[in-house]
Amino acid sequence: MKKLMITLSVMVFAGLTGGAIAQEKPQQKPELKAQSLDQLLEMVKKGSIAETAEHKRREAEFRAAKAQQLALLKKAKAEKLAQERRSDRLEATFDKNEVRLAEYEKLLADRLGTLGELFGVVRQVSGDLRGIASGSIISAQFPDRIKFLGEFAQKKELPEISELRRLWYELQLEMTETGKVVKFPATVITTDGDQTETTVTRVGPFNAVADGKYLKFISETGKLAELATQPPARFTDTVAKLEKAKSGMVAFGLDPTRGAILSLLIEVPTLNERVQQGGIIGYLTLALGAIGLLLATFQYFYLLNVGNKVRSQMKKDVVDESNPLGRVLAVYEANRGVDVETLELKLDEAILKSIPKLERGLTSIKVLSVIAPLLGLLGTVTGMIKTFQAITLFGTGDPKVMAGGISQALVTTVEGLVVAIPMTFLYTLVAGRSKSIIHVLEEQSAGIVAIHAEKHGV
Repeated sequence: MKKLMITLSVMVFAGLTGGAIAQEKPQQKPELKAQSLDQLLEMVKKGSIAETAEHKRREAEFRAAKAQQLALLKKAKAEKLAQERRSDRLEATFDKNEVRLAEYEKLLADRLGTLGELFGVVRQVSGDLRGIASGSIISAQFPDRIKFLGEFAQKKELPEISELRRLWYELQLEMTETGKVVKFPATVITTDGDQTETTVTRVGPFNAVADGKYLKFISETGKLAELATQPPARFTDTVAKLEKAKSGMVAFGLDPTRGAILSLLIEVPTLNERVQQGGIIGYLTLALGAIGLLLATFQYFYLLNVGNKVRSQMKKDVVDESNPLGRVLAVYEANRGVDVETLELKLDEAILKSIPKLERGLTSIKVLSVIAPLLGLLGTVTGMIKTFQAITLFGTGDPKVMAGGISQALVTTVEGLVVAIPMTFLYTLVAGRSKSIIHVLEEQSAGIVAIHAEKHGV
């Protein structure tokens, strides 16, 4: 009996627990305890009835859901069948289009014929024109054409009629603008790096000028820039005339090579740059040459003045001691009563006193004429030493490495000769004039002695 009660209790508990889980109620009812076997039997009976009702409810829901699932499945199968039929139709259409596309491509190739080669030539012409336009000064006035020509040359599709007309226009534009002298506003980069808006005068595709200066075209940026070094004045002087001209013929320094000759011309060193290439030895040589020139000039004009006074003294009877001949005659006047030998010695003494001033600076000029080429030779030797050092370090592959030493070697030689040749000429000129004056003094002195000897019966 006791075992029967325990078994019924377990069954009731299991039934209550199962019913609670099946109903998925978050809150469980408080547990009921049987007070007697009749109550326990009643509880078991109620639990069984409740469980049966729950099972029936679930079964009804499942059957209803099953009917719904069958309807959905039927609908899905119908949709699948419709899509499969559509796929078949699309596949058949695709196959037909593939066949038609192959036929059309063959027809297109047949109809194009040599037209494809023609379009290839058109692209090549566009590329060639772009190469010309990218380095032409005309592109500074018409900058948009370079972009169009580049894109047209790289285009893979068939060109349109408008593009072919544009290409013909650009070809005609290049030919037409080649023969024009025009003015147009443009941005110019100065030598200081600033950008300024100014009026540019373009002479065909050859040269462009602005504000009295030659310009160059920078193809990378499509802008104009002033030349860092302007050509000689004989060329720049014509720029202002061209900018002011309204019509007619104007003399202008034109570069027919589109800048090649001009770039070589401005790279030729100026006189100042040549002097700088000579270095310290070159400056020293030129300084000595300047000193010699000053000495020679001063002495030459001094002798010229003295010579004029001597010639004037020869024409006058009055003695003027402001010139060497006058001082010699004054010595004779002061020593008329002496013997011939004494007079001759007195006159020689007067001449010897005048000689230092007459030969002043001649020795220095002669020394400078000798030293100048020696300094030039010294600069040549030092320059060649630098050249050989550069060859030792860097080899002979890059001529620019050796240019500095060679320039100094050649420039100092030139500077030495430039100083020595004029110094030799000036020395000869000044020395000749000095000797002519001294010869006049000696001649007059000899004449005075001869006259004095005749008077004294010697």
